[in-house]
Amino acid sequence: MKSLHANSPTSARHRISCNLKRLRLERGLSQERAAELADFHRTYVSQLERCVTNISIDGLERLAHALGVDVLDLLQPTEPEMPTTPDDNKLS
Repeated sequence: MKSLHANSPTSARHRISCNLKRLRLERGLSQERAAELADFHRTYVSQLERCVTNISIDGLERLAHALGVDVLDLLQPTEPEMPTTPDDNKLS
């Protein structure tokens, strides 16, 4: 069986990372506030968003509850990021 790299767009860790950041920002929460709501250390959310640490099932449930979503929402496949080009930053 082929193993996935943690930062692979199809890995669970990557999906959690992207969905966590998207959901947190949609709710206007800082990383620190999201961590407080989930009863995590203030740096843990940053580590999750950067794919540098794993999360337990219990932690995933706490995080989902803090964001007001189901655990499955954190595990949903994510849209591939579009590469940016220098022209993307130009004003019309």
